[in-house]
Formats: sequence, structure tokens, C-alpha cells
Amino acid sequence: MKNDYLTEQELFWAGDFGSEYIKRNQGEELLASNIAFFCQALCNAEKPKTCIEFGANIGMNLKALKLLYPQQKQYAIEINKDAVDELQSLLPPENIFHTSILDYKPEVVYDLTMIKGVLIHINPDYLSQVYEKLYQSTGKYLLISEYYNPSPVQIPYRGHNERLFKRDFCGEILDTYSDLRLIDYGFVYHRDPNYPQDDINWFLLKREY
Repeated sequence: MKNDYLTEQELFWAGDFGSEYIKRNQGEELLASNIAFFCQALCNAEKPKTCIEFGANIGMNLKALKLLYPQQKQYAIEINKDAVDELQSLLPPENIFHTSILDYKPEVVYDLTMIKGVLIHINPDYLSQVYEKLYQSTGKYLLISEYYNPSPVQIPYRGHNERLFKRDFCGEILDTYSDLRLIDYGFVYHRDPNYPQDDINWFLLKREY
């Protein structure tokens, strides 16, 4: 496994912890919740014909989107090799970028650029770089789905420190890029009786040309 990552957080997700995460985050119930989530989060968006997910894991979000948009061309960035191996049953190999988000170099834009439960695990010193990569990939819509806090805070994550950070990711992106406009936002509670998510706030931005 590559050992020259810029941050400890990348090494953490590329290694055994990232592989164990796969086992906890799959199944039909999660897929159903994801379908309901995207129906809500994208209800004010035109049908996205292309999509890239930053930190796709095994593609549970992409699977849900494919059911909603069967003709959608999908792409994924993923750091963990075990997750990439599973992604290859969902996407053509050439549509998968097996790399750290920090090493990814955007070359084209997509109708929908998506990041869900990933910004919270990025080293805060490198967030601005990730924001720029998200922006450079956004042709029309940017969907951000993360834990929210009005000011930056670090909290323990499954017994580990410096692995989960909450802040106003969307606000920071809006402050940085004047041609991105907030068009919708919401919250999904972990105790939702039908389609729970992990207490995430989501924000749909549109790029204005």
C-alpha cells in the first residue's frame, strides 16, 4: 500500500480501517435510504447525465443514483483498494480513479459532483485544496452531504482522534466561489422511521455561468 500520503487521515482510510468500513456500510436498507435521500436532495435539479463522487467507497450512493437515472454516466474517486475492487463490478475500470482526493487532478466537469460523508474526514489543513477540486469538477451541480457545525470542531471517531472534523463546509465553499449559488438544503435524521441517514446536512449548489 502506498505510504507517501500527505496526511495521516489518508493512510487511515486507505488501510484496514477503510476496508472494515465497507462491511458496515452496505445492504438493501442503506440502498433504499440512499434512494429516498437523493429523491429529496436532487428534487430541484435537472436530470444529471454525468456524475462523479469524491470518496465513493463501494458505490452505494452511485447505485442509488443509477436507479433514479439509468442513463447516467458515473465516475468515482476512491482511496481504498478493497473498495475499488468492489467498485469495478459497478463501473468500468476507466471510470474509477484509485487515488487520494488530494492527488486527484480534475480534467473534465460533470453535471453532478458529489461528496457525502467525506469532507468530515479530510485533514482541515487541506480542505481548501479539496474545495478547489470539487469546484473544478462541477459543471452544473455540487452536492455536499456532511456533518454540520457553525464553527470548526474535532470529535473522537470510533476511538480515534483527529479523524472526524465538523464545520460549515458549504458556507466556506460559498464564500470562496462567487459563481456557486445555494438552491436547496436539508437534514436527514438517524432516527427517521423509514429512511434514516447518519444525521447529515446536505446542500445543493448550482454553478452559474
